Amino acid sequence: MSPGSGDAPYDVIAIGAGPFNLGLAALADGLDLRVAVLDSRPEFTWHRGLMFDDAMLQVSFLADLVSLVEPAHRLSFLSYLRDNDRLYQFYVREKFHPTRREYEAYLRWCAGQLDSLHFGREVTEVEWDGSVFVVTVGGERMSARHLVLGVGTEPAVPAALADLPADRLLHSADYLYRRDELLRAGRVTVVGSGQSGAECALDLLRADGPAVSWLTRTASFAPLDYSKLVLEMTTPSYVDYFHSLDETVRDRLVKEQWRHYKGISSETLDQIHDLLYQRELGSAPVELQCGVAVESSAVGADGVELTLRHTDTGRTFQHSCDVVVAATGYRNRPLTFLQASVDSLVERDAAGRWAIKRDHSVEGALAGRLFVANADLHSHGVAAPDLGIGAVRNATILNAVAGREVFRLPKSTAFTSFGLPA
Repeated sequence: MSPGSGDAPYDVIAIGAGPFNLGLAALADGLDLRVAVLDSRPEFTWHRGLMFDDAMLQVSFLADLVSLVEPAHRLSFLSYLRDNDRLYQFYVREKFHPTRREYEAYLRWCAGQLDSLHFGREVTEVEWDGSVFVVTVGGERMSARHLVLGVGTEPAVPAALADLPADRLLHSADYLYRRDELLRAGRVTVVGSGQSGAECALDLLRADGPAVSWLTRTASFAPLDYSKLVLEMTTPSYVDYFHSLDETVRDRLVKEQWRHYKGISSETLDQIHDLLYQRELGSAPVELQCGVAVESSAVGADGVELTLRHTDTGRTFQHSCDVVVAATGYRNRPLTFLQASVDSLVERDAAGRWAIKRDHSVEGALAGRLFVANADLHSHGVAAPDLGIGAVRNATILNAVAGREVFRLPKSTAFTSFGLPA
């Protein structure tokens, strides 16, 4: 079904069909709300360039699209398992964390059952006409009372690496697409020590092909902080507390809390160490270097020449390789389709970012609400990119759109108290 220009205004148009807006469509299914989710891609896919066979999701299966709000929902992960006759196999497996490959299969299963999703529909303009949002899609104009922006992120390459030619540089998001090329290279350097960088380094070590260097500017190859009481900082209770803080305090906390969402799983670190220990004499050389930052890069007579700065001493040195894998994270995609009639009516914080309310809508003079999904790290804290907050965020948005409590939101989600005593 394709949304047409002659239709009455939608209650919600959501732009982008990643897991968060897919979850919005799932929870909205069956409600008395007109919802359309638009995505420029031909079909739903998720992190295909890093879909290693044994890569695990870093959250429980309960962090599906619906369960933490509606555990009996027909589009829960357990419903997917039952529908595919895998429920007992999952039970006997006795692991809460699915593989990423199975989680993508679950998301695609959900997408195939939702009529509100429209793929191959690129949004080129969004305007505010004084009463509704007007969304231009492939020459058609659609309107909505409220808008949800979930356009996601795009690979980020730091300026120090950005000028390398394409045959010498790839982002980790494209790793599997260019894996054969990497295995033919003599020397591969992975820059960045999050989970993506670790998985790329692990795969190269397993292949025992090129010489591998793994570099990070952090003081160590740090594990993800996955302890139970720290995980309470990804709950709605902590989001309530974080959102209430002053902007300067929030910014400080986000910088301090990077290990809550940018570290490496302990299992992956163990696998890497085991491989390093088991390597035979004569294997391709391996170098792990922490506390170094890439200052510049160029192609020279010996391949790629990186200028690195050792952060503890301040001294620089040279590093040579043939190809660089930039496991350097992601940034929010620019909202090039957003016209001045919208952008001029939103409020910004002291750093120029959108000021976002607790219900994930943007402060401003718009009569309709403009919501964001996973673009609120600065206002809602480390839970923002976590799949486990998706269902609650979407339930909050749909309650706001409906003007009533369609979904009962959890009231007590942590044993820890984060603020001052009452």
